[in-house]
Amino acid sequence: MTAPHTAPEPEDVRFADGAELKEALREVDYIADDEFAVVVHLATALERPLLLEGPAGVGKTELAKSLADASGRKLVRLQCYEGLDDNRALYEWDYAKQLLHVQMLRDRIGEKLSAFDDIADASKFLAAQDFGLYSEHFLSVRPLLEAILSPEPVVLLVDEVDRTEESMEALLLEVLAEGQITIPEVGTFAARSAPWVILTSNDTRELSPALKRRCLHYHLGYPTSQRERDIVTARAPEVEDAVAADVVDLARTLRELPLRKSPSIAEVIDAARAAVVLKSTGVAVSSQSAVRDILLTALLKYTSDVELARTRLSGEQPLPSDEHSAPAGPAERVTVASRPANTTTAVFRGHGGRDRGGIGAGRQGRR
Repeated sequence: MTAPHTAPEPEDVRFADGAELKEALREVDYIADDEFAVVVHLATALERPLLLEGPAGVGKTELAKSLADASGRKLVRLQCYEGLDDNRALYEWDYAKQLLHVQMLRDRIGEKLSAFDDIADASKFLAAQDFGLYSEHFLSVRPLLEAILSPEPVVLLVDEVDRTEESMEALLLEVLAEGQITIPEVGTFAARSAPWVILTSNDTRELSPALKRRCLHYHLGYPTSQRERDIVTARAPEVEDAVAADVVDLARTLRELPLRKSPSIAEVIDAARAAVVLKSTGVAVSSQSAVRDILLTALLKYTSDVELARTRLSGEQPLPSDEHSAPAGPAERVTVASRPANTTTAVFRGHGGRDRGGIGAGRQGRR
C-alpha cells in the first residue's frame, strides 16, 4: 500500500549574521552597506517589524522584494493610500457567497419553522441556530490576513504607511506586536509562520509613537557615489563604469539643488541606460551639454526642475525675479506633504476633501 503523499514543509531560510544577509542581497542585485545589512538581520532574527523612513526612490520598497527573493519567502504587499480601511487591508465578508448559502438553506429552514405555531418560539429557534455564515469559509482575505494565514514564510511589505490616516495605523498594531489578527465573529488568528515585516515611509507625515514603538527604525538616505555606481552596474550590466560614474555624478549634483523631486536611484539607472542607447545609436548631439540635457528627461520629472537644472549647470545665475531664485548650496528638501504635486488630493486639500545606506533600485521590469 502506497503511503499518502504529503507536501514538504516550506523551508524557513535564516541568515547567520549581517554579512551573510548582505551577500545574499547582493546575489539578487541589492547593494546594502554593512550597517544597513546588520539592521535588517536584527529585524529578521528578532522577528521585529522594520520601519524604513527616507526620501522616495532610495530602495525601501525594493529591500522587501529583494529580501523575499534572497530568502525564498513569499512577498505579500499592502500598498497604502488615503482612505484605506480594514476591508481592503484585513478582510471582508463574501456577501454573495453568504447569500447563496442562505438561499440553499431556505427550504430546510422553512420545514423546521413549520413545526412552530407561535412566532416567538420560531424566533427563539432561529436565534439559537448557527448557520455558519460568519466562518473562515466566507472570509475574503486581504494582505494583512493573507500574511497571517499563509502556511509558508512570508515577507509582509506595508508600503508608504505614511499615506494612510492614524486610524489605519491602529489596525496594524496587533499584527506588528502580536503577529495575529482578531476577527470578532470568528476569533483570533495567530501567524502560522512569523512574517518578516517591512514598513516604508516617505516622511510625508509623522507616524504615531504607538506604531514606531513596535518597530526597529532606520532612516535610509541616498547612497555614496561608489555604491550608487555599483547599483547602476549591477542592475544595468550593459553600462560601462565610466558612463555610470558620469551619470551618478550628474544625479548627485542635481540632488544639491532645491528641486521639487530629486532623482531616485531607479531614475539614475534609466538615465545610464539612456546614455548607452545614445552612444550605440549614434544620435547626433552638438556638445556634451546637449547629451546632459537629454539625460535630464530621465532624471527630472517637472518642467520647473529641468529649467532650474539647465540654468545652474550652464553656470548662469537666475534673475532675481526668477521663481527658482535660491541661495547656492543644498536647500531644505521639499516633501510631498509640504509641496504636493498637482494631483486630485492636492486640488481638494482645504476644500473638504482629505489631504504619499543600503540601497536597492527597481529592477528592470519591476519598478
